Amino acid sequence: MKLTGSAILIECLKREGVDTLFGYPGGVVLGLYDHLHQQNDIRHVLCRHEQGAIHMAEGYARSTGRVGTALVTSGPGATNTITGLWDALMDSVPLVVFTGQVPTSLIGNDAFQEADIIGTSLSCTKYNFLVKRVEDLARTIKEAYYIAASGRPGPVLIDLPKDVTFATTEFSYPDSVYLRSYNPTIRGNKGQIKKAATAIRRARRPVLYTGGGVVSSGASAELHRLAELIRCPVTNTLMGLGGFRGSDPAFLGMLGMHGTYRANMAMYESDLVIAVGVRFDDRVTGKVDEFIPNAKIIHVDIDPTSIRKNIQVDIPIVGDVKHVLADLIGILEEADGPLFDTAERETWEARIAEMEAAHPLGYKTSSQSIKPQQVIEKIYELTQGNAIVSTDVGQHQMFTAQYYKFENGRDWLTSGGLGTMGYGFPAALGAQAAHPDRLVITVSGDGSIQMNIQELATAVINELPVKVIILNNHYLGMVRQWQQLFYNEHYSHSYLAATPDFVKLAEAYGAVGLRATRPEELEAVLLEAFRVKKPVFVDVQVDPSENVYPMVPAGKANFQMVFSDPDDAHPVPVPDRIPGQAPAKKSPARASAEASAATPADFRD
Repeated sequence: MKLTGSAILIECLKREGVDTLFGYPGGVVLGLYDHLHQQNDIRHVLCRHEQGAIHMAEGYARSTGRVGTALVTSGPGATNTITGLWDALMDSVPLVVFTGQVPTSLIGNDAFQEADIIGTSLSCTKYNFLVKRVEDLARTIKEAYYIAASGRPGPVLIDLPKDVTFATTEFSYPDSVYLRSYNPTIRGNKGQIKKAATAIRRARRPVLYTGGGVVSSGASAELHRLAELIRCPVTNTLMGLGGFRGSDPAFLGMLGMHGTYRANMAMYESDLVIAVGVRFDDRVTGKVDEFIPNAKIIHVDIDPTSIRKNIQVDIPIVGDVKHVLADLIGILEEADGPLFDTAERETWEARIAEMEAAHPLGYKTSSQSIKPQQVIEKIYELTQGNAIVSTDVGQHQMFTAQYYKFENGRDWLTSGGLGTMGYGFPAALGAQAAHPDRLVITVSGDGSIQMNIQELATAVINELPVKVIILNNHYLGMVRQWQQLFYNEHYSHSYLAATPDFVKLAEAYGAVGLRATRPEELEAVLLEAFRVKKPVFVDVQVDPSENVYPMVPAGKANFQMVFSDPDDAHPVPVPDRIPGQAPAKKSPARASAEASAATPADFRD
């Protein structure tokens, strides 16, 4: 049976089990959209910006474990995907992104809406294809989905010239894929796994340090079994949260720049670190030569380039972490004699308890203002962890990582490697499309939410009832925090002077807008947001002076954590009027700024 390229694409998507496609039409992909119109098996979610489409596909992929799919047009449609592609590459998210392209006869002629997306995306995709013949299309799509999902997951781009989508050929879809130059290692080396088992049995102060690889491979059950078997505490990276239950007594919390004191200190004092599905990034290690100076390191990862890239390790194991952990558990369970000295473990656990008692997570509450940490705690209290939670990037992201106890890694969506403001809301929409019956929450800031706020139309039109909790402090909060602590309180261009009224904005789009300005209003407003079966923006006016602690300053070691503001810190300037309430009381810094004839948007000394 002969089919056009457009019909072949739709049929291939069905064969791959694609049920949801995120996209935005344009001239060279109209043939594809015409075929979408003539079928009912694949749902198309029309976004309002191509970056939003990629983040939606990411949210779909991360919450389901399946490959996310997006379709955009040529030129600016294709180039608008770059931020999302970089985000997916750095966080190992499996995507297949189809971009339209001008006809093959015009490629290289600077035709209307032509862009070299193959060259542009070369560094931000796991692989990319330019299909020049319709006969190659079905095989290319099969290979793309295989590459995206296998090994270390990542984004794959397929560029489709217009004439290829209209050309016809006999349709045949391959049953399998064989790529001679691409053979990811799934099973770990048995000899190395035996070495790891020996090191574990000799350890007195072990720590399991785990990341997003545990979530990607679906290895949470194996991780819990290993931790129980060897009676070992566990810490997660930002991307690994939920891979180990946040409510488990063995969980130390997140480690790194804004990690818990006990997680960072347990790593520092350990004699064996079992690193699983992590890449030892700079936000985790701090000062590298003082990271874990006295520990032997086992490193398990499916990506061989991640091993010894940042940290020298003693026992490297390349393989899928689910299989490696299963093999390791099997060896340990068959071992003769005890796996650990009970007295030594009790001593180690007591030492960790001392660390927690010395510097637990905490903050000062107020009867006058809502603290951002308080919002996250209340969201957790009301959901008990039974929600999919996404964030944008900044203070609110770190507060969520610290104070929300994730029980499932696929319920946690955030931008880790790239740190993309504007990620959280569209990612939540993708997750909501995949899980229509679940509560999906975005925690954002008043800066981040405006990066892709146009996707509120996508939420309304497609009936995606995501709840967006905006921690509104009228600043780029993390930028402001660094300016306060390290730049002599020069709040240069971090104050968001023209923050919109988010309640009215939500209503303008046809969504629901709610607001909380005082602590006693918070619970009722959140309950109302969760009750409504529509998209909701909740504008929570939080204390603009609150900072994220603990914190490891740049260039410092993880044991050199800061736990509170310096004694000479000044309150930050606040706006004269906050939507929905009376004029705000002026802080000393604001009064001083006005006395110096400073403009409202420029709080410099």
